[in-house]
Amino acid sequence: MERFSFSKRERVTGEKRIETLFANGCSFMSYPFRVVYLETMRSGTMPLSILISVPKKRIKSAVDRNRMKRLTREAYRLNRHQFLAKGLSEEKQLDVAFICVAEKLCGYAAVEKGIGKALRELNHRIEERKSAENN
Repeated sequence: MERFSFSKRERVTGEKRIETLFANGCSFMSYPFRVVYLETMRSGTMPLSILISVPKKRIKSAVDRNRMKRLTREAYRLNRHQFLAKGLSEEKQLDVAFICVAEKLCGYAAVEKGIGKALRELNHRIEERKSAENN
């Protein structure tokens, strides 16, 4: 039976870890998100850790920012099974930041579509990098 919980271990925490993610990470767009990711040495038990950011510059209302974060967490929680960690080695983990770039609050369908597309793109990029290492 698959677990759909979202624990603290699955979150990118710590100032140094976040700074490293944004300084050294690669990025791509998956509307309504800009996705920044970085493969690091495993510090926890989870192969994928995420950070969700909704800038005040984009969405002014705190209520709307918090709703966007809730929608994003829910979409990730229900769709993370799309990300297959087989491209990652046992000692590596992937830190991912989802930064909202939408100018207004999006509906759940748009958020879920963006998260699904982002997870598929992450799979593709990790497998592509792994195959390039093997050649």
